This record gives sequence, C-alpha cells and structure tokens, in this order.
Amino acid sequence: MRPKIDEHDYNFKVKAIQRFLRDGHRVKVSVFFRGREMSFLDKGREVLERVARDCDGLGKVDSQPKMEGRYMRMMLVPVLQKSESKSSKD
Repeated sequence: MRPKIDEHDYNFKVKAIQRFLRDGHRVKVSVFFRGREMSFLDKGREVLERVARDCDGLGKVDSQPKMEGRYMRMMLVPVLQKSESKSSKD
C-alpha cells in the first residue's frame, strides 16, 4: 500500500486481507514510502490503523506498526471464531 492509496484500491486490498484472516493465515500489511512521502509517516500509520479497524472482528494486531527502511509494517493474526472453537472441542 501507499500513504495516498485510492479508496477502491484500499477496499480491494482489505477484502483480500479479510479473506486470508478468515482462512486462518497471518497477514503482514506494509505501507511503502517513496521520496518526500518519508516526511509524512503519520499518513502511513493512519492507513495501517484503518486496516486494523476494518479487520477488527477477524484479526487482531500482533505487532504494532513500525518502520523497516522505507516500509512501515504491522502483522495481523486471525482471531479464533466461535464456530471454530465449538468444532475443536468435539
């Protein structure tokens, strides 16, 4: 993702993230900063926090957003669903 990601592109990527979380996979979400965008790190953090809010019922933040070079990354892990917990007890 980028700090100035378009709404349609954002929605497309969030749907993919939600699908991965439903399937039980961990997801690393990255925002790439190019050139002068490095001076607007708060915009990238807002994008990652928005992803975390939009995936609230399916996943939770495992590692908070942190900078790794020109990337700001966070890790989402799936939340155990109620239907899965019932089937695992049987």
